[in-house]
Amino acid sequence: MNVLIVAIARIIDLAFNIYIFIVVARALVSWVNPDPYNSIVRFLHSATDPVLYRLRRLVPFLQSGAFDFSPIALLILLSVFQQMLVSFLYQLAQ
Repeated sequence: MNVLIVAIARIIDLAFNIYIFIVVARALVSWVNPDPYNSIVRFLHSATDPVLYRLRRLVPFLQSGAFDFSPIALLILLSVFQQMLVSFLYQLAQ
């Protein structure tokens, strides 16, 4: 049973890390003028827009003027939830 919980914790940790990289890539792509028909750009937008949209609705001051702070806030939230969830699962496995 402990091995299963550790395996689930590692998979969740990997999923969080992959999504964090997707959010970072989305933020980096937004600094240039990307081709909106590029499949990578469309994937980055479709993977992050729902979460970023909800975050902007909950905390509207994250998007002030020309600079959008919502990816930074999302990265912080993801990191906090990742640490909490993965450490909880590791402690549960012990």
